[in-house]
Amino acid sequence: MKTIPPTKLVWEENFDVDGLPNPAHWDYDVGNACELPCGCGWGNNELQYYTRENTKNARIENGQLIIEAIKEKYENNQYTSARLVTRQKKDIRYGKIEVRAKLPSGRGTWPAIWLLPTENKYGGWPNSGEIDLMEHVGYNPDSIFGTVHTKAFNHMLGTQDGGKIFVPTAEKEFHVYAIEWYPDRIIWSVDNKPYHTFYKKKDRFAEWPFDQKFHLILNLAVGGNWGGAKGVDETIWPQQFIVDYIKVYDFAK
Repeated sequence: MKTIPPTKLVWEENFDVDGLPNPAHWDYDVGNACELPCGCGWGNNELQYYTRENTKNARIENGQLIIEAIKEKYENNQYTSARLVTRQKKDIRYGKIEVRAKLPSGRGTWPAIWLLPTENKYGGWPNSGEIDLMEHVGYNPDSIFGTVHTKAFNHMLGTQDGGKIFVPTAEKEFHVYAIEWYPDRIIWSVDNKPYHTFYKKKDRFAEWPFDQKFHLILNLAVGGNWGGAKGVDETIWPQQFIVDYIKVYDFAK
């Protein structure tokens, strides 16, 4: 299917005002891996407690969003962090999403930029899909991953569809992580260099649930099934996941 490139800017977040993230754009998922529902990236045996409206864990400073994971006891957890969501505030269906960010470093860090469906049109995870725009694990510091999960393609079955790209300065420099989401494919890129495409293989939700509104998620996890696969270095904290800007484009008419 030939489509028009997404070139119409519909939302831009430059984090201009210091303090807490703008509540008109951002909400929080709160709790730990035991309290939150399994699936959709929660319940991955992560070690952090996600706090709400706590500037220690999520704040804007000098035009940048800082998500900070801290080694501290909180609600029977040893770490705190934040998970910000645009659910029912800035939902997205098709277009291009760009996020300029610098990633944390060290064994046990697991930052992510990803999307989940806002209404779960086809049921709970993984039926309604998940788009991982960017994932990074500290024990593999020079690799960036982009993945989708659906009923037919997901990590529980070992059938997830994804790609990766070598970015040796991901923890030291800012890079632009992006997807272009069309009605028939999703394309991942870093600094405008495409590295993976997922195509609509069948016109069924099991293979392609990506015809509904999704919301953006930014979080920094500690440990977990993937992030902690080689342990957690307890000497590296605190660590920061820093976002410079977000731009969302729709298809120009």
